[in-house]
Amino acid sequence: MSEALLDHATETIRVGSKSFAAAAKLFDRDTRRSVLMLYAWCRHCDDVVDGQALGHNTTAPADAAAQVERLRNQTLSAYAGEPQTDPAFAAFQDVALRHAISPHHAFDHLAGFAMDAADARYETIDDTLRYCYHVAGVVGLMMASIMGARDAAVLDRACDLGLAFQLTNIARDIVEDARVGRVYVPAAWLREAGIPIADVAHDRHRAALARVAARLVDHAEPYYDSAMDGVAALPLRSAWAIATARRVYREIGIEVKRRGARAWDTRAGTSRATKLRLLALGGVDALASRFRKPGARPTGLWHAARHRATHAVGA
Repeated sequence: MSEALLDHATETIRVGSKSFAAAAKLFDRDTRRSVLMLYAWCRHCDDVVDGQALGHNTTAPADAAAQVERLRNQTLSAYAGEPQTDPAFAAFQDVALRHAISPHHAFDHLAGFAMDAADARYETIDDTLRYCYHVAGVVGLMMASIMGARDAAVLDRACDLGLAFQLTNIARDIVEDARVGRVYVPAAWLREAGIPIADVAHDRHRAALARVAARLVDHAEPYYDSAMDGVAALPLRSAWAIATARRVYREIGIEVKRRGARAWDTRAGTSRATKLRLLALGGVDALASRFRKPGARPTGLWHAARHRATHAVGA
């Protein structure tokens, strides 16, 4: 792998996700390289479908569905071992083949972008969680593969962390997403709150929207809790990085909830000082996980396998 490719991946995560970039520094050198390269591919695919550059300046392409199909073909080419000229796909090919990342996971991830391209609507929290699985839960599965996880129970917890991350992201970005026509909050929840789906971004609904956002943040909590039971199975450095990322993202949700109706005045995040504190606490979590016996995963949590039979991927 060339240093230029690694530099590209490092810059991608630095600009695209300051929250995860901080935690990623904790991985051992080889794991960090692979994690950065996988992130670069995920970010690239998202940007292609949304017409963005590292998550910013949305100008949706004229035919997003065609872009998703092109991404699928490039992914097939990468798995076939064919030379890649696109840096993001060269990065993905390296990490996917090196760590035997399942093609099923990669194509499940692309199915999430297909949902965006098709302007999918989300009536229930199960519908929202299905989207969360495709755009984030399955990323947790791919990341866990990089860290050497193969046990199904551990992979379930990795997926749970991705679901929690995405629920937090949705709560943080409700207004920003709605302004470009994307509403991931369950429509049923919006009706209960008296918010017309076409007016989610309107200032007059901020108080009601804050209650909806708090509900999303609360819904993420059992997934954050479940994720901790997977940390024990990871190498210590990886456990520290993941435990820190868990704390950082969870803190963003807490901040959204704390701000209430002012949650979207500025983008919710964590300060450098807070990140350093959470990094230390993540280290404590990682060490404590060595002595923690994982419990059974709660039966009420959303699970991809239960829903795949009744929901077509990418529908």
